[in-house]
Amino acid sequence: MPDDAETGVTAGPVLDPAGFFRRIPLLPHQMTSRRTATSDVIVLCHLGVPRITTDAWRLTIDGLVARPVTLDFERLKSFPKVSIETVHQCAGSPLQPEVPARRISNVVWAGARLADVLALAQPQPAARFAWSYGADYGAFDNVPCDAYLKDFPLSRLTEDVLIAHELNGAALPPEHGYPARLVIPGFYGTNSVKWLTRLTLAAERADSAFTTRWYNDPELDEGGQPTGARRPVWSIAPESVIVTPAPDGQIAAGTLCAVTGWAWADGGVDRLEVSCDGGASWQPAALEAPSGRAWQGFRYDWIPTTKGPATLMARAHGRRGGVQPQCGRRNAIHCVPIAIV
Repeated sequence: MPDDAETGVTAGPVLDPAGFFRRIPLLPHQMTSRRTATSDVIVLCHLGVPRITTDAWRLTIDGLVARPVTLDFERLKSFPKVSIETVHQCAGSPLQPEVPARRISNVVWAGARLADVLALAQPQPAARFAWSYGADYGAFDNVPCDAYLKDFPLSRLTEDVLIAHELNGAALPPEHGYPARLVIPGFYGTNSVKWLTRLTLAAERADSAFTTRWYNDPELDEGGQPTGARRPVWSIAPESVIVTPAPDGQIAAGTLCAVTGWAWADGGVDRLEVSCDGGASWQPAALEAPSGRAWQGFRYDWIPTTKGPATLMARAHGRRGGVQPQCGRRNAIHCVPIAIV
């Protein structure tokens, strides 16, 4: 295929729109439904939206496999369909990784288990990572990219990784990866490659701008100080948002204020605390039990007695460890200013 004169990369399918594109429909106080409507699901495309038909779509599996294979869409749909309700979270801007984005949805994906599909190719014992290629191409932050390329450890296959072709019971919309995409429950959305066209099994990680230059966080020691090493942005860290009351709302002193919201983490959340005094003190909230990969609702009933400004905060503790930090990380504590009148 010809090179794109502007980016210097090999052209692929038509991109519409081309280049960086995002849509963030909901703010935290608008996330009132347990399941996010497809029209309200976050959209973030680094390189554009490829327009691919089911007739033209192919998925190649190669690398450290005994039998390289290429599947068409009908072959993909012949695998048993598995549905998973899961949190779908954007990791935020790779250019400002420490800034919380709070771009979050809770949806149902459906498709084939990746483990079932990979079995056709017979992975070799030396394979430790899967490199996943999207059909999108172009430039991000002035860096040319022949494809959106990510990777993930094959050990994650035990967590029901999907090649999804449905979102909330319908075919994927183009901006969400039509006709097929990777879905890795419990990992940030950047790893769930849309418009999936190739999976290469390898013994080492991929050398891609999206795996080396961006989407890596500093490793921290037990005291919270950087060690100098970096780790990939894979597993979703414990996080929560307050849905009610809304920011800048007014609550009458002496009346019940229900502080409600959602909490989530890779592996689930086992404890949620709420502060009504800007973090000076914390109280346990009622927390729903984990249900698969879905987010968990929480509620804390509070009767304010002192008039004036107040700051509500929520803090999640992960079942696999970790707690939301006060600031400086993408999963920093969500703060909601209100007024007691």
